[in-house]
Amino acid sequence: MRHRDAILVNTPDIEIWPGGLLRARGNRDARLLARARSVLRRKRDGTLLAADLAEGLQPLVPRLAREPGLDAALRALAHPPRRARRAGIDAVPTLPPTRLALCLDALGIDGEAYAGRTELALQSEPAWLALAGRDRYGRALWLRADAALGWRRLVDAAAGDGIVLEAVSGYRSHDYQAGIVERKLARGLEIAEILAVNAAPGWSEHHSGRAVDISAPGEPAAEESFEATPAFAWLQANAGGLGFTMSYPRDNPHGIVHEPWHWRYDGTARTD
Repeated sequence: MRHRDAILVNTPDIEIWPGGLLRARGNRDARLLARARSVLRRKRDGTLLAADLAEGLQPLVPRLAREPGLDAALRALAHPPRRARRAGIDAVPTLPPTRLALCLDALGIDGEAYAGRTELALQSEPAWLALAGRDRYGRALWLRADAALGWRRLVDAAAGDGIVLEAVSGYRSHDYQAGIVERKLARGLEIAEILAVNAAPGWSEHHSGRAVDISAPGEPAAEESFEATPAFAWLQANAGGLGFTMSYPRDNPHGIVHEPWHWRYDGTARTD
C-alpha cells in the first residue's frame, strides 16, 4: 500500500497504523516496526502496543493480552475497512464515545452544561481516516478521506499562487484532547481559562477529522499573529471556494477565542 493511500483504522481504545509511519524508541522495537504491516497504538498515551508481522502479532509491551480494547482492535485488524474510492461520497462510520464520560469526569467537566453553554456540537471519531500528508513537524496528518483530498487541493492551489500552507494539527481523538487539558491543568491554568482556548474533549472539531490548524513557514503555531500573514489573506480570499471555513472568528457564539488558524472542511464551496 502506498503511504498516500494509507488509512488509520480507529477503535475506541486503540489505533491501527499502517507500517512505516511510526518510530520506535529502542533498537528491538525499531527492527520489528521496520517489518510491520500494521502497528497497534494506544490512544490514551500513544504507547506502541504490538507489531503485526507476516508471522503473527508481536507484542511491544508486557501483558499485551490484558490491554483494554485489544479484542476490538484485533477484530478491526482482521477485517479492515475498504478505502473509499470516491472520497467525497463515502459514508465513514463513527465510533461510539465509550471513553468520553471517563475523560470528562476525570477533568471535572459537566458535558451537558458545557454543550448547553457553548452550543457546540458533539463530535464523533471516524472509524477510519486517510493520510493527508505530513504536518510541519513531520508527523502523519490524518483526516477524513474527503477532508484529506480537500486539504491537498487547498495546499496545491495556494502553492500555485506562491503561498505555502503548513498543517499544524489534524485529527485528534477524545483522549488526545483530554491530554491537552490535563497538561494545562498541571501547569496551573483554570479549567474555564483552558476551555476558552481548547474545546472540551468530545466537542473539538478535530475529532471529526475535518478540521486543520494551519500556519505558514516561520510563523508560530496557533497564534493570532497568523491573521497578519499573506497565507491568512489567501485563505480568506480562496478557502471558501475550496470547501473550507474558519470555525472561530471574533465574537463567535461558542465562547472560543478568535482562531484564524483553525479551518474546517465541509466540502461545500462558498461563492460569497
